[in-house]
Amino acid sequence: MPMNLSGKSLLTLLDFSAEEIGYLLDLAASFKTMKYAGVPHRYLEGKNIVLLFEKTSTRTRCAFEVGAMDLGMGVTYLDPGSSQMGKKESIEDTARVLGRMYDGIEYRGFEQSVVEELAANAGVPVWNGLTAQFHPTQALADILTMREEFGQDLKGRKMAFFGQVGNTASSLLVICAKLGIDFVQVGPQSDAPGNRTYSPDLWRICQQLAAESGATLSVTDSVDEGVQGVDAVYTDVWVGLGQSADLWKDRIALLEPYRVTESVMARANADAIFMHCLPSFHDTNTTIGADIAKQFGVREMEVEDAVFESKRSRVFQEAENRMHTIKAVMYATLR
Repeated sequence: MPMNLSGKSLLTLLDFSAEEIGYLLDLAASFKTMKYAGVPHRYLEGKNIVLLFEKTSTRTRCAFEVGAMDLGMGVTYLDPGSSQMGKKESIEDTARVLGRMYDGIEYRGFEQSVVEELAANAGVPVWNGLTAQFHPTQALADILTMREEFGQDLKGRKMAFFGQVGNTASSLLVICAKLGIDFVQVGPQSDAPGNRTYSPDLWRICQQLAAESGATLSVTDSVDEGVQGVDAVYTDVWVGLGQSADLWKDRIALLEPYRVTESVMARANADAIFMHCLPSFHDTNTTIGADIAKQFGVREMEVEDAVFESKRSRVFQEAENRMHTIKAVMYATLR
């Protein structure tokens, strides 16, 4: 059903109803069909957006740029060194300047408070491309991927997130709670150094949402318990972009028991898929991966290469779907 989201910002999926999320996913699927069929969809010709990046990225930047150009828009990319925001100019002033020049603003950076302040002052839609707290466009792409695998109605399906809590896990918790998808966090439930858990406020809100949608939300430190009846096994890197390399030693010790292995996948449902937001340290073909192997003797971190490269893996489908869901968000909020 068409909905009017014109002028609305995407800061967190908590601000969108299940029906609105479903509309965005339907729209994304439609845009993907058009893209594959070569059908032009330059519906936003004449509009312009700016991408404000304090953290670099491959998928987020490319998804916004290609998606915007498919919709007929102009795009300006400001990398971490190309903006005065927070240095010579306040966030509020930056928002008021960019909002007078552009029809929409994407922000990818650190604190959630920054994207919220941009949205409060810009006068145009602002989209969260990633903060320390949330990664909503990633979660939308992940659920689109699950819909392509299991059908549009995902109620009663189950996702297990292996490792520790981060922005992606938090956004997946929200969207699963809203859409009736069972969610289990599989990881250390201890006070070990470097361990992170969901904020009490977010967990409480999501439990309330889950009670309305019929989803179950749980946490466990047992791999056997966590993987039972799971349709999607998800994981993320153990040390994120911008975090100190000094964290690796403690994180490896803490999270090695929660590496997604072939044995883990064998205990999930027979048709279960593997998911990851990327980039992934599944081998030593990166400078960081090679360095970690040299320092700690660990050649595969959050996921075994055999799982990452398996027929169950949907990681590159997810990456592509970032573009289609981002395109849907831009269209719905700018049209």
